[in-house]
Amino acid sequence: MTSARTRDRLLRRLTGAGIREPRVLNALRHTPRHLFVDEALASRAYEDVALPIGYGQTISQPFIVALMSQSLVEGVEQPGRVLEIGTGCGYQAAILSQLFSRVVTVERIKELHKKARDLLFELGYRNVSLKYGDGLLGWQEEAPYDAILMAAAPETLPDGLLGQLKTGGRLIAPIGGRGFQRLMFIEKQDDDCHQKVIEHVNFVPTITGTE
Repeated sequence: MTSARTRDRLLRRLTGAGIREPRVLNALRHTPRHLFVDEALASRAYEDVALPIGYGQTISQPFIVALMSQSLVEGVEQPGRVLEIGTGCGYQAAILSQLFSRVVTVERIKELHKKARDLLFELGYRNVSLKYGDGLLGWQEEAPYDAILMAAAPETLPDGLLGQLKTGGRLIAPIGGRGFQRLMFIEKQDDDCHQKVIEHVNFVPTITGTE
């Protein structure tokens, strides 16, 4: 169930659903999603579904991972630095590391942070920096960013994160409360932001603080 054939079946499904960016498809093809989930769920790793990773969190559905990644890099020749809010198991960071020159990622749950850090290091993703902390605060010391991806849903977009984004940079985030969230694409401009809705989604909510 973790064979190249199984992965290719998933990629065909994603392509049919509108994922056409070659860099994103290549990253998904070469990222061992089965290593980012519990061994008991490995046989389902290449299904297009979200799976639990403990602590009330999930590894996102591959289509959503691909859609968010595609939205950040489509039309960008050399993606630079990206901030991820909500490391989780580290899968999205592994995808981003193959698309951007540098990935910085923040996780508020200490055990998830440790597991993701150890796995990403073991798998050789050397352009990823991980921080244990409150993701809603971002990572100011590493700012500004060319892109920001939020892997959990705030009810409204935190102004502090937008302030860490470069002018011309892109931010993608699920916005809204439980039961009604919209995946928003935001491009920061000199005196305003261009926004559009990409998809209706269902993410875990953002929570302040750490645990």
